[in-house]
Amino acid sequence: MSSMPTIRSRKIAVVQDIPIGRTLKFWEGLKEGKVYATKCKRCERIYFPPAADCPECLASDMDWVPLNDEAEIEAFTYVVIRPTSFQQCKPYTVAIGRLKEGVRVLAWLTGFKLSEVKVGLKVKLAAKTLEDGQLTYEFIRP
Repeated sequence: MSSMPTIRSRKIAVVQDIPIGRTLKFWEGLKEGKVYATKCKRCERIYFPPAADCPECLASDMDWVPLNDEAEIEAFTYVVIRPTSFQQCKPYTVAIGRLKEGVRVLAWLTGFKLSEVKVGLKVKLAAKTLEDGQLTYEFIRP
C-alpha cells in the first residue's frame, strides 16, 4: 500500500462514428498497403493527414498523392504512462518523421530497441491493419 495520497480519475470512454466520405481514398489506401496525402490543385501544398479542403488557400479541389515511404526521424518519445485507450498496450515509442515530400508524420515506431532510436534515424512509413481490423500506419525498419 502506497503512503502517497491519491485520487481516482474518472473513466473516460468516447466512441463516435466519424464520417470519412471525403477522405475515403486514404482509408482504402491503408487497406491496400499504401499511405496517401492530399495535394491542393491550386496552391500545390501537400497535407498529411489528408485534408478535404486546403487550409492554405481554402480550395476544395484536392488530388490524392501516394507518399514516398522513406522518412527520417526528427523527434520521438517513449510513452510509459499511456492514455486510457492504450492501457492494454505495452509502453511504446512514437516519432515524427519527415518524408521526402516535406510532410511530417506522427506514427508509432516499431521494430527498434529504444537504444537504437535517435534523431536522423532512417525509417520506412508502412500501412498496417491491426488485429481488431483498425487501419493505421507506422514507422518500421527500411
